Amino acid sequence: MEAHAPVLPEASGPFKLLLFIDKRPNSTEQVRRVRKQLKTLIESHPDAEPIGLEIVDVTNQPYLAEHFKLVATPALIKVAADTHQVIAGSDIASQLAHWWPRWQKELADTRATSEDTSAEADAESITVDAVAQSVEILRLSDEIFRLNQDKETLSAQLAFKDRIISMMAHDLRNPLTAASIAIETLELAYEPGEKAKKFTPALIVHLLRNTKVQIRTINSMITEILQTARGSSANLQVSPQRLNLQKLCADVMASFESKLTAKHQHLDVDIPQDLPYVYADCDQVQRVLSNLIDNAIKYTPINGKIGVAALHRTTEKVQISIRDNGPGIPRDNQKSIFEENFRLQRDHSKDGYGLGLALCQRVIRAHYGQIWVDSKQGEGSCFHFTLPVYRG
Repeated sequence: MEAHAPVLPEASGPFKLLLFIDKRPNSTEQVRRVRKQLKTLIESHPDAEPIGLEIVDVTNQPYLAEHFKLVATPALIKVAADTHQVIAGSDIASQLAHWWPRWQKELADTRATSEDTSAEADAESITVDAVAQSVEILRLSDEIFRLNQDKETLSAQLAFKDRIISMMAHDLRNPLTAASIAIETLELAYEPGEKAKKFTPALIVHLLRNTKVQIRTINSMITEILQTARGSSANLQVSPQRLNLQKLCADVMASFESKLTAKHQHLDVDIPQDLPYVYADCDQVQRVLSNLIDNAIKYTPINGKIGVAALHRTTEKVQISIRDNGPGIPRDNQKSIFEENFRLQRDHSKDGYGLGLALCQRVIRAHYGQIWVDSKQGEGSCFHFTLPVYRG
């Protein structure tokens, strides 16, 4: 179906017909019926004034529908020099046959009473030009409105990225500092003197492991920033494989040791030794764990408690839960917090981008899992997510 495709040669007479349709399947049948009826009428009246028909898809040209004040499609409009007539409904073809003799009579009467055909033609031309100008104004107004919306969206995105850049230095400083301290401490192990003797193999392994975890945290944060810069519509790439979730949880929790110590918070861990492997992307799941544990530390008061637990919920799923005893989340916001760039009013003084939970949800959904929160104001929150069990 072609928009604005003339069925018959352009008419030289004083009016033409416009058939307005949309994308519905029955539109094709409506076009076929009207074309057939018009062809029949012209062939049965060889002396009749030729009338042009054009097909207009309102989906592509809404400003035309606005100009003619259409409220429904399909609709056939007879555009004349001084006015227009609208025919609507499911029986447009039969209505066309009804109105055809009257339109031909109008044309005959116009020719009989016209004393100056050139002046008449000029008047028609002026009228057609006025309609075209009106339609073009509507089209340009619609385009200006769309461009203004695009401008507002781009301005919001630029402002959002500016906020990310301004916070990025602060958020990256913590893991960078921790990694630097670990490396500087390791340097002492290889310097001559009494201090080097204090470095046991176990301590060196611990420092190396902590450095590795901090570097992974930095990489995860950079990945999160880049993913956000691409927008929520960008595809999230996951490479699932057999993953030891117990070990990953231990590594992530170790990376937050300094933060827990600084706030004198106690961490309860309940992860079974026989927890099965999961089928997941290690880096992506590490991002989820880091984000949820970091949030728990952030909102739990000094001397508070944080819990990390896991259970083999079903034969197909493993569930991880991160609990805090912070202020909790209002019931009305418990679904909204997973939306892109949503932050509670009380969060604006906190570190972070307001992106984490939305990205967590995308990661978990990419693994065909679920993520949700149980929370009561004043009693804390518990975030849960599930991952598929590895079936190797």
